[in-house]
Amino acid sequence: MCRLFARISAEPYPATFGMLEAPDSVEEQSRREPDGYGIGTFDTHDAPHVIRRAKAAFQDRAFPREAHELRSRIFLAHIRFATNGADLERNTHPFVQHGRILAHNGVVHGLDELEARLRPAYRALVAGDTDSERVFALITQETDDHGGDVTAGIVAATSWIAATLPLYAVNILLATPHELWALRYPQTHGLLWLDEREEQSRKHVDRRRRLRFGVDLPAPGIGVASEAMGEGRDWRPLESGELLHVGADLEPVVTTVLPDPPAHPLTLDDLGVRAAAAQHER
Repeated sequence: MCRLFARISAEPYPATFGMLEAPDSVEEQSRREPDGYGIGTFDTHDAPHVIRRAKAAFQDRAFPREAHELRSRIFLAHIRFATNGADLERNTHPFVQHGRILAHNGVVHGLDELEARLRPAYRALVAGDTDSERVFALITQETDDHGGDVTAGIVAATSWIAATLPLYAVNILLATPHELWALRYPQTHGLLWLDEREEQSRKHVDRRRRLRFGVDLPAPGIGVASEAMGEGRDWRPLESGELLHVGADLEPVVTTVLPDPPAHPLTLDDLGVRAAAAQHER
């Protein structure tokens, strides 16, 4: 399945921990997810930036340099195992719309009906072939319809999808320059979060008592990932339908926003061969 990673911090920092240095880092996960990677950040003027490559991170010589050089309060990364859309940069996450960044893990069918739900200005935001970008466009439309309230936009869009469209999973990371949201729905794929606000540094030593890696976290923060990174850390699972919101004050709030199961759940047998293969844990 596709892999998700995000972290929000009190101040800008380089993205080396989750990208390079952690056990099962983004770079390591890319060896199992071959169809591209992307990194989303915000600059000092709150403008969003994304780097998207239609190749595995471990094969890209630019990836370690980017992880060391990029600095941001928020990082959002995606490792792609394609379920629809060719292996092209336009289909590689994360996506940017109206100053927000989104990455998605899952499968949503009924895209013609989803597109019909979008007004022309929001349909025009979609440049690629993926279900993910169309889900994002609906969230963007609903957020604007709710006066810029991102939480309300996520809830309205995903509630309509859950009630209307066939879906296997809709796990979402969405970021603005100062806030982060993470949604897990339904229970198909896991999504975890980690409170690092009190943790300033951490070292892991292998059995030969050699330093495996050392991580100095320059500022308190909250991490989110599709799987735990680092041993002995208190990663907490989101339950199905739970939405994590981390505001500019770094206070995490978890609420249940989708209490009911999907009206039209998909099974692996309903997916194509490649899409079904992409959903398995690796």
